[in-house]
Amino acid sequence: MAHPKRKISKTRRDKRRTHQGLSEKAIALCPTTDTPHLYHHAYVVEGDLYHKGKLAIKNYTTNAQ
Repeated sequence: MAHPKRKISKTRRDKRRTHQGLSEKAIALCPTTDTPHLYHHAYVVEGDLYHKGKLAIKNYTTNAQ
């Protein structure tokens, strides 16, 4: 197995990991129902499926049981 020839400092290690942080999710509000949802995702409000502020499927139910 390979072994490090020199110790990697904490600063150098942490600089390498700067891109691994978590980003905050962008939350949108539906213009018709005023419910929060993720951008570019459909969302269920009181049994109805909405997308882009418009009713997509009325009385939406999932098949996962």
